[in-house]
Amino acid sequence: MSKLNQLLNIKYPIIQAPMFLVSNTAMVIEAMKSGIAGCIPALNYRTLPELKSAIHELKAAKVEGGSFGFNLIVNKSNIKYKEQLRVLCEEGCDFIITSLGSPEETINQAHKAGIKVFCDVTDLKFAQKVEALGADAIIAVNNEAGGHRGEISPKDLIDLLKSNCNIPIISAGGVGTKADLDKMLAYGADGVSIGSPFIASVEAGVTEEYKQACVDYGADDIVMTQRISGTPCTVINTPYVQKIGTKESWLESVLNKNKKLKKWVKMIRFSIGMKATEKAAKEATYKTVWVAGPSIEYTTQILPVRTIVQNLTV
Repeated sequence: MSKLNQLLNIKYPIIQAPMFLVSNTAMVIEAMKSGIAGCIPALNYRTLPELKSAIHELKAAKVEGGSFGFNLIVNKSNIKYKEQLRVLCEEGCDFIITSLGSPEETINQAHKAGIKVFCDVTDLKFAQKVEALGADAIIAVNNEAGGHRGEISPKDLIDLLKSNCNIPIISAGGVGTKADLDKMLAYGADGVSIGSPFIASVEAGVTEEYKQACVDYGADDIVMTQRISGTPCTVINTPYVQKIGTKESWLESVLNKNKKLKKWVKMIRFSIGMKATEKAAKEATYKTVWVAGPSIEYTTQILPVRTIVQNLTV
């Protein structure tokens, strides 16, 4: 039994990764019933009552061998962060995954509430920082992940972190088949976080066009763009993405060189990009910006979450 199985009391060492606009309670409930953990970005809920309602629904649906958590963006771009953290600690969940900032406050508050904290990292320096702060595990985001990915290959990142850290390492990126899962565990990972293969699930809360794109396109169709959040992000190279390009505009480039303005440019770009992504995810539009990773290579049809988990584990 892997350390992730023990940490979350799950049957298989898999976290269904939190995906902005995609993840929802229906997906996580099916994930738990299938013996894995599921996670939802807190930002998928516009209001705190909606977040509370989701927690209550997941608590009521929890089964033995399954687990649920939420992802928190813990930097200044998320003005809802502190209130979201408060609600998660008051209402309860099994774990929190932190991204894009210092997890110190989250770790302190969550541990008081008996909630485990896993932290996204892309390098050794940040991994050692979060371990020192008391993180329960590290989410090692490699260069095959979807969305905001790292720079290091899965094997090299797992090797680097296993050699220098003492807490469990959960590999994120590059898993689309059972063979991929077995490979990550053989490299020394204590579990994996899998996102993109679940976009084309029956339960995912996005358009059929987005799901079908994950079936129709493959690994070679994934490109990096700076036009969503200002930070490089992987998307499907649709005709619209080809048309608008993947680089920041000349104005953003100039403004990003100004230390005082840089933060505001990023926040504006993040806001504009997220609205475009939401529109593409929730309604059919010619302006398609669909976030995904190369592991959609193995997505050949839209399937229930339960079947996707079976294909990854049996």
